[in-house]
Amino acid sequence: MDGTKKLNLHGFNNLTKSLSFSLYDISWAKSDTHRNDYLKYIDQQYNADRLTNILREVVEIIDANILNIARQDYEPQGASVTMLISERTQTIAAHLDKSHICVHTYPESHPHNGISTFRADIEVSTCGIISPLKALNFLIHSFDSDVVTLDYRVRGFTRDIRGAKHYIDHDISSIQNFVSEDVHNRYEMVDVNVYQENIFHTKMMLKELNIQRHVFGLGVGSLSQFEQNQAKQMLSKEIKEIFYGRNLD
Repeated sequence: MDGTKKLNLHGFNNLTKSLSFSLYDISWAKSDTHRNDYLKYIDQQYNADRLTNILREVVEIIDANILNIARQDYEPQGASVTMLISERTQTIAAHLDKSHICVHTYPESHPHNGISTFRADIEVSTCGIISPLKALNFLIHSFDSDVVTLDYRVRGFTRDIRGAKHYIDHDISSIQNFVSEDVHNRYEMVDVNVYQENIFHTKMMLKELNIQRHVFGLGVGSLSQFEQNQAKQMLSKEIKEIFYGRNLD
């Protein structure tokens, strides 16, 4: 990872690095049938098998080994996958068995206005020198998200050969430092960081609302101009409410 400090350690690197995502996809469906079809589509698109494949790729990107996989599809909707992982280059794997990757999905729909939302929560938690930030852009690209909230935290400490404690082993001022240029171009981003605690939080919201991409089950051409404007207004409000974390009147 860029900015990693080369420390001569006494024993293991005991730092825990956790990268957490909440990724939201928002759609508008005109009828109850279309809303039900949306939930079915999401369940098929992001079932346990597909999520497992995404997490396998994450393991490759961060150069780790899979020790165990647990996965489950739920009724009526949703799926979960958890992987226990270890560092490939670490000879004593038991120390790193505490590293894991997990994903949970939450499809839902508004009971009245046609808005349907899919949320995926992902956590990549690693011990030692494995960096979850290496998988940041891959995971953002793996989901068609309108809003993304990111949390990165480094916990604990590790000691160098002199016995001094180190509470972080790499340079970081923002999660945005590790976001690719194309992602920067697509999203507005805001940081809420607590530097003294090694806690970093970034919120991302899609810059441009493409009504065609957000209408499910119908082409925009089949909607009247009034319906298009209404759908766009509701979608925009939903995206902003999720981004700001509060209901907007």
